[in-house]
Amino acid sequence: MILPLLVVTAVAAEADAVRAGAHPDHVVVEAVGVGPAAAAAGTARLLATGHYRAVISAGIAGGFPGRAPVGALVLGTRSIAADLGAETPDGFLSVEELGFGSSVLSADPRLLESLRSALPDAVAGDVLTLATVTGTAGTAERLATRFPQAVAEAMEGYGVAVAAAGLPFAEVRAISNPIGPRDRAAWRLKEAFGALSTASATLWTACG
Repeated sequence: MILPLLVVTAVAAEADAVRAGAHPDHVVVEAVGVGPAAAAAGTARLLATGHYRAVISAGIAGGFPGRAPVGALVLGTRSIAADLGAETPDGFLSVEELGFGSSVLSADPRLLESLRSALPDAVAGDVLTLATVTGTAGTAERLATRFPQAVAEAMEGYGVAVAAAGLPFAEVRAISNPIGPRDRAAWRLKEAFGALSTASATLWTACG
């Protein structure tokens, strides 16, 4: 029996974009909600009621200027809960610095390598998971400094990765906008969804 691949998105529009390119017999695509908590709970529910060979968190994302341009595909080498920690007068302390666990989960090495081979033009780097989307230049600069290998930010990857414990995991994103001040007029959703559909056509082969 060949187990299907599970692709988890936040919203229906992302799921539709993935389904447009994915192999319908081998790839299950489900939208589970926005944010790390909904992503973790929804992924856990799906894994409890079905059997899958791997889990991918997919969708659109903001890209760090100079690292991942609008329209680019991004492969997450690590999914990082960037706001999991504590604020102090001297700056942000990560959950690792607090001694309470880890905010970093790495993509499965074999799955990531297969995706990189299948999507040679994709930008590989860390993808930040945030419960609050960045909306100012100051926050964008602070995140870029704290995470020099980060190429994008989204809201679900870390949650999906936590729920996928034991299964190969990866994060695939299409960049719809630059990270920084919110300017919806500058977003390129159509292009990002198109890139996501193109990428999804390779997922089954990469995960095979």
